[in-house]
Parts: sequence; structure tokens; C-alpha cells
Amino acid sequence: MKKLILFIVLFSTIYSVAQDKLNFNTKFTQSEDKWVAFSADSLGSHIFGFIYIDSEAGLTFDYSGSFKIDSNGKYLLKKKEMEGAIKHRLQPNNVLVAIIPESHFAELGVSKFPEWLKYYKEDENTIERLYKWGYMYNGWGECAKALEFLEKANKINPDYKGLRVELGFSYNCLGQSQKAISILKAALKTEPKDAYIYKELLYSQIHNDQLDDAVKTYDKVVAEIADKTYNAENAFNILGVYFRQKNIKKFNEWIKKTQIDNDKKFGPYVERLKKELSTN
Repeated sequence: MKKLILFIVLFSTIYSVAQDKLNFNTKFTQSEDKWVAFSADSLGSHIFGFIYIDSEAGLTFDYSGSFKIDSNGKYLLKKKEMEGAIKHRLQPNNVLVAIIPESHFAELGVSKFPEWLKYYKEDENTIERLYKWGYMYNGWGECAKALEFLEKANKINPDYKGLRVELGFSYNCLGQSQKAISILKAALKTEPKDAYIYKELLYSQIHNDQLDDAVKTYDKVVAEIADKTYNAENAFNILGVYFRQKNIKKFNEWIKKTQIDNDKKFGPYVERLKKELSTN
């Protein structure tokens, strides 16, 4: 019995230490409303602060100072040298930070949320805010997080301008192409001349194994939509299907029809696909 109790105590201690350890595995875009620490410098000091989203500036880091970790795992705070707020706009990148465990908040002299954060939360349940946050997270490639905001917005007003196409983008990003098709077709009923919506729809159809429908969408856009911005991209995406199918006949016919090989951006990629098909 004593051995069992000793094992339980030892396991609990190890688990607690593991929970308190700084793990540098979180991107800025996954750190909204979190206290974070950066990797230690050559002296073992970690810069830390709070990441939040400013509706105008985007991802923002509010610098709070630095700390070291002693041999007992205690955080030794060194406050920032300058008084007043020191904020840095963050660009989404591959830098990884660690979420600071709540068990160390007292040592750093912070609460779970800074007092000033409430001023950035006053409109958090409005459709404008929900849409904007969804739009930003989609742009950062955090589509699951984006969908949380966009689906809340959809419950408030599904006709909000731009909302359906952002939902479609999220669904495409997450591999839910049938949902994307449904919402994008609904979007086209109110914005029937929007080339971007057609681009997303065509992408959905390709990834939902609806190639014939994708070709029809392409033909419709070329014939009826004045905005030609995405025509080359649409043509190349369809060409990619023929390439993956190793359907040389359709591949060549599509190039001839669309002249995608003459496009400045996609032409070089078309040539690579041609060579790869010819050698296989």
C-alpha cells in the first residue's frame, strides 16, 4: 500500500511539472488572449507578454517584461525597464511561443486577462466583429478557428455581405467541399457576377470529384463574367485534375482550349507538368 501511495505521489509530481513546463509549440495565430513567452536568450531570460487582436492593427503583442526560471522551476520576474504600454504588431510567421501556465501568473504579477483587454471586447458579439475575426483567421490559414466566428455570424445574419464566401473558403480549407458548394451557390444568388465566388466554387467542385461541373463553371465565368482575374488560376486547377488522372488527351485539349501555357504566371508550371507526363 505504501508503494502504491508513493507511486501516486511521484506520478502527480511528474505530471504537475510537465504541465508547468514551457512548450514552444504555438504560433502567434493560435495565441489570441494568451500570456506567452519567447524562447530564452543566451542568459536564460524569456521575454513575455500578452497577445491579443486589435481590430485595426491585427495580432498585437503587449510586452510585459522578462523572467528567468530557477532550479526549482520558479519564475523570477524582471519588469520592463520603461513605464507605459509597449506594443508590437505581429506578422503571422513560423515563430513559436509558449503559453505560460496559469500556475505561474502570480509569480509574474499578472491575472488571466489584463484589465485593459475589456476595451477590446466591447463589440465581440456583433456580426461585424465576428465576420472580421473570421476573415483574419482565414487569411492566416487558421480555418477551423475562423469557422467558429463565421458560423456564429451566420446565425445572426446569413445575408451579411461577404459572409457566405468566407464560410465557403473555410469549408474548402478544411476539406468540407460539399458544404462549400452549398454555401457558395447560395452566395451567387445575391452576387451572381462575383468572380471570386466562382473561383471558390470551382475549387470546391474539383475537390468534390465534380469535374464536369467545374468545367461548366469555368465556361460560364469566361463567357459571362467581366472580371477575368481568376480565369488562369481556374484553368490551371482543372488542368491539374487531368494531370493527376494521367489523361494526356484531355490534358492537351484543355491547354489548347484555355491557352494556359501562355500565361505568365502558370505557363512555366504547365511546362513542368507536360514534361512529367511525357516521362511517365
